[in-house]
Amino acid sequence: MQRLLNKPENYVDEMLKGLYAAHKDQITYINDDLRCLVSASKKKGKVGLATGGGSGHLPLFLGYVGEGLLDGCCIGGVFQSPSAAQMLEVTKEINSGAGVLYIYGNYGGDIMNFNMAQEMADFEDIEVLQVIAGEDVASAPKGMENKRRGVAGIYYVFKIAGAAADAMLPLEEVARIAQKAADNVRTMGVALTPCIIPEAGRANFSIKNGNMEIGMGIHGEPGIEKGPIKPADQIVEEMLLKILEDLPFENGDEVSVLINGLGATPLEELYIAYRKVDEVLSKKNMSIIKANLGEYATSMDMAGMSISLLKLDEELKKYLLMPCNTPFVVQK
Repeated sequence: MQRLLNKPENYVDEMLKGLYAAHKDQITYINDDLRCLVSASKKKGKVGLATGGGSGHLPLFLGYVGEGLLDGCCIGGVFQSPSAAQMLEVTKEINSGAGVLYIYGNYGGDIMNFNMAQEMADFEDIEVLQVIAGEDVASAPKGMENKRRGVAGIYYVFKIAGAAADAMLPLEEVARIAQKAADNVRTMGVALTPCIIPEAGRANFSIKNGNMEIGMGIHGEPGIEKGPIKPADQIVEEMLLKILEDLPFENGDEVSVLINGLGATPLEELYIAYRKVDEVLSKKNMSIIKANLGEYATSMDMAGMSISLLKLDEELKKYLLMPCNTPFVVQK
């Protein structure tokens, strides 16, 4: 394993120290716990938005804390959930009197700990609601959406909920709009290589050289198709077919597209993929309102990408296009 690190066991905390040093005007941490990250600015009377999850997915989750997006985030070890106690501390810090909304991915450890944090927050007289994102169409069939993993498409839930909260909407309305975004986004990914967890020093799954796996999750969860790497256009067409038929998306829809790199994919290759996405959607008379390309939810050093489509209406479009300013996303 060739990595720019010191001791593998210090990987997460040293990354966090660097993040705080680079963005001290935007983010900070509380209670001397590097893994309890909050926005450096606080808006009185605004609904607080909190997320959390394992490290190894930067900029997910902590990279989206800032103006117009999230207010706090708890981060665990690589691919490990943070604790309920950490989540409670962040909840208390970001509560400005209007309650707090938890937004996080559909994973067992996160669900358990966020539920515990919500119960503890109730004893602190803090109202907490939750929206659980799960939009990976490869992880469960249509009709079983509640079992799907949350992956890169959760960015849209963060962005839209963040804008709604920044507009000073009440907690129930922010939760409704966040759930609406979660219900209207679909994602599928493809992995070309495994990833290596620093403390383990080896890959936690395998992909043969020259092969790919469509539908693989961001922790190495099994996909739906293995085999030799196909041309980029063919990969995009197969992934889009699964996404489009699932919602279903229809001719004439307005959508936003997110092409997400998994950690080791050159940006140039994401644009090659986007070129085909644009071509396919144009043939269906679908309008792309906003395209997002880059790394939004990585898996350490995995090569591959995911495609997310968000179906828009006027309400979702309004909040999607509102400004935000975080260490990893700036929108004017």
